[in-house]
Amino acid sequence: MEREEIIKKVQELLAPLLEYEGLELVEVEFQRERAGWVLRVYIDREGGVTLKDCVKVNRELGQLLDVEDFIPCSYNLEVSSPGIDRPLRKREDFERFKGHRARIRLSEPFEGRKNFRGEILGCDEEGVSLMVEGRVYRIPLPLVVKARLDPEIEI
Repeated sequence: MEREEIIKKVQELLAPLLEYEGLELVEVEFQRERAGWVLRVYIDREGGVTLKDCVKVNRELGQLLDVEDFIPCSYNLEVSSPGIDRPLRKREDFERFKGHRARIRLSEPFEGRKNFRGEILGCDEEGVSLMVEGRVYRIPLPLVVKARLDPEIEI
């Protein structure tokens, strides 16, 4: 089974579990690291997730994966919050984090650049509006290959 198929199957298993718990799936990764394969699941909810949420999803997903047994190798399962630099994947993510700073990378240049860093002003069907150094860019969502929150941390 290919990596993308494994990720898709894990997402399908997670959907009813997360819906029941009032959680949202942010991302699923399945990758080889130095210590072996890791299945990493990022979850969130309005107001953030707790350690208890992560432990519960880890335990319940682990049991489902043991029963389904479709991953052909040994792996470590990790469930966590997406962190302060949370990925932004869907239009709803950009809307939810309106007013926050973000880093956005594009598949091809848009208005002369592929990388943007600025404040999210909003998002609709046409794209995400981002204030970058006093200028508003309206970036088409299909061009976005990677987007993450970019919080300013004062030390």
